[in-house]
Amino acid sequence: MGACENPGDLVRFSVAVPEELLNQFDERNARRGESGNRSEAIRDLMRASLVRESLRTPDEQVIGSLTMIYDHHTGDLTRRLDEIQHDYTHEIVSTLHVHLDHANCLEILALKGQGARIYELADKLLALRGVHHGELTCAATESCLDV
Repeated sequence: MGACENPGDLVRFSVAVPEELLNQFDERNARRGESGNRSEAIRDLMRASLVRESLRTPDEQVIGSLTMIYDHHTGDLTRRLDEIQHDYTHEIVSTLHVHLDHANCLEILALKGQGARIYELADKLLALRGVHHGELTCAATESCLDV
């Protein structure tokens, strides 16, 4: 249990989501036996996100991949993705771009470099409007880069 597990410490807030997303979330919770408590399922997701954040190693050399799915018709998203990536040419080893359908693209970046720069790049790209899904996966060991 975390520091805020005392029921007196609970804070209520509202979240607006598309109905279909909520239905899928409820179905996922039901499959996992969590159908009775949507709040606890959201708390679990929040905790998992914070744990992932705590595993960042900004001072280490890291290798990893960033996977994004985005709608290239969203505003000037493609230009903004390119601009940001051009600022990180030393960290981006390779990219793979796949057209999923008329609007959506999958892009995978192979990354290598100082953790702080890799996390900064991922945060900037994933924060862009039109990026529907994204995930950074990293391993941090200086020795793995010396092989």
